[in-house]
Amino acid sequence: MAYDEYMADRIRQVFDSQHVNYIEKKMFGGLCFMVNDKMCCGLLHIKAKETDVLMARVGTHLYGKAIQKKGAMPMDFTGRPMKGYVFVIFEAIDTDTELEGWLQLCLDYNPVAQLSKKRIAKKKL
Repeated sequence: MAYDEYMADRIRQVFDSQHVNYIEKKMFGGLCFMVNDKMCCGLLHIKAKETDVLMARVGTHLYGKAIQKKGAMPMDFTGRPMKGYVFVIFEAIDTDTELEGWLQLCLDYNPVAQLSKKRIAKKKL
């Protein structure tokens, strides 16, 4: 898996200190942090750009504001930007305060985020 273990530890520390109930899943060739069975944030290495990024799920209502922040760029994982998600380069989350700010945006959106269609189908069973 291609993700930065040190950054994963930093995210775990933030979530643990806030008593966030999360699980980790290896996805997209990286690591995803799930909160309430929903994708909250993740870590990836983008080979084409030779850079590590935080994938932040901030929702469409905060996307415009989030994308203007230092180090943020559209989440263009498949050649088409995904709505409500941004990539954040590690230089923009170097301090604990910067990382906590991004993670809080993800946590704030999580309660209103929709479950994936696969999770909805699974819950109906």
